[in-house]
Amino acid sequence: MKHLILACIVCAGSAAAQEAADAVAPEAATGGTFQALSAEVAAALEAKSAGRPVEAENWMVAAANPHAVEAGAAVLRAGGTAADAMVAVQTVLGLVEPQSSGLGGGAFLVWYDAATGELTTLDGRETAPLAATPTLFQDEDGAPLKFFDAVVGGLSVGTPGTPALLEAAHRRWGRANWPSLFEPAIRLAEEGFVVSPRLASLVAGGAERLARFPATADYFLPGGDPIAEGAALLNPEYAATLRALAQGGAGAFYAGPIAAEIVRAVTAAEGNPGVLSAADLALYQVKERPAVCAAYRDFEACGMGPPSSGALTVGQILGMLNSYDLAELGAESAEAWRLIGDASRLAFADRGRYMADADFVPVPSHGLVAADYLATRAGLLQGDDALPEVAPGAPEFDHALMLADDQSIELPSTSHISIVDSYGNVLSMTTTIENAFGSRLMAGGFLLNNELTDFSFRTHADGVPIANRLEPGKRPRSSMAPTIVMKDGAPVLAIGSPGGSRIIGYVAKSIVAWADWGMDIQTALALPHLVNRFGTYDLEAGTSAEGLAGALTDLGYEVNIRDLTSGLHAIEIGERLKGAADPRREGIALGG
Repeated sequence: MKHLILACIVCAGSAAAQEAADAVAPEAATGGTFQALSAEVAAALEAKSAGRPVEAENWMVAAANPHAVEAGAAVLRAGGTAADAMVAVQTVLGLVEPQSSGLGGGAFLVWYDAATGELTTLDGRETAPLAATPTLFQDEDGAPLKFFDAVVGGLSVGTPGTPALLEAAHRRWGRANWPSLFEPAIRLAEEGFVVSPRLASLVAGGAERLARFPATADYFLPGGDPIAEGAALLNPEYAATLRALAQGGAGAFYAGPIAAEIVRAVTAAEGNPGVLSAADLALYQVKERPAVCAAYRDFEACGMGPPSSGALTVGQILGMLNSYDLAELGAESAEAWRLIGDASRLAFADRGRYMADADFVPVPSHGLVAADYLATRAGLLQGDDALPEVAPGAPEFDHALMLADDQSIELPSTSHISIVDSYGNVLSMTTTIENAFGSRLMAGGFLLNNELTDFSFRTHADGVPIANRLEPGKRPRSSMAPTIVMKDGAPVLAIGSPGGSRIIGYVAKSIVAWADWGMDIQTALALPHLVNRFGTYDLEAGTSAEGLAGALTDLGYEVNIRDLTSGLHAIEIGERLKGAADPRREGIALGG
């Protein structure tokens, strides 16, 4: 595989545009990030840097990279729908932010249809190969493999769902010509795009694992050196894949040369081959699932049900907080964060016990977000200190089922897209290849996922089965939480984030900040993170969250100060649209 690294292309534009570009990724920004900055991209970057939402009248798109957002904006400006724009955004993200999402991964999509008033959720999650066994990630003695021993290589690759999801959404809700939606990504792949600070930093940090496989090393480590920030990177193989999809639809991905290349990459992965087959690809289907909605104040937070744990767990957290006056306590209150933290711990206890692919394991989805059940769980929060321990509850359920608690690992990566079109349709989609750079295997110019490691490596605990155990054809549990918040039957907010299992806390916190603390959506996304899943309270390093460490310790929590790099993208829907992008990453919001 041959890829050309060109000389650095310096951003063009005003001093304000350059300053905004420098601010886009504080962890690695040195300027020269995005070539040919348009005036509207510069203005969007400037707004984010200043902590202001971007406002517009008719349409809005927020996503993780300016190139991708510009592609989506062009589609919306020309009269396309949110589904059309999503195809353009996702295909560009797979090129310029390949470590997070792409054709080799999967996604969950939540759609509000303005014409019908209906919410629809589409499940494009990866599936376990038919040849996969429940003990796939165990050694010969039955012990779980070390995480990265399982991740890196073909063993972790599930059947990708993103291409099928793009086509399914476009067939249902698209208006634009399908092939035209691939043109921005094809152009960037063939002409070259400037490597962003975040991509360069992650490649440098992950070089050892990326170097294991020749095609991946050739692309990300040309000549043995990591691709450099500010260099231009070409990907003709990806362009060829996109041309095949543009001309042949998703079928060109799931059969024929592209499918054969994927199977070959997985099964021939040196040292860690996988079991994905041509039959797995040919049989893949996107599934429509019932939306999960949970009441919060005057709102309903709606999202993707199992195999995602996102909507259920976010809904449980909000539902337990519903009877507490967080507005009165305020964002600086340790007591408010005690309530949020312990509600999260209780929700995560239920998540670990009950949530998995509902096609394989009965999940008490209705019982988990029922008002009476959440009121009972909320009663556990009435003390003055941190809960000494938490345990799963007993939601109403029409099955007699004993399950053990899950022990799976879910590390942060992923990307989120929020779009509102001029017709009033709303899309919230979280998309992923799981761990940064997925399995580290490439085929057709894109990275392949490592989603199978979202399953529990253990099948049972003390003889009791684990709901999220691996089974052939099953979809691994996810924490992705693409959310549309409704009020009086109409959408008022589209939101979601990357971040592994911390996604749930990022989304719940942002909704609380917006709904209870009166913050505009950009301020809500930028609010420092405090996340508690399993007892330890993670506080975002370098922010005002550190100031709560002492008070939370006094309440009985173990506190861990660390980086918490979310990637929230949101659109507030009212008299005007207000778009917001997480200041921790490189994304923007654009509207018109």
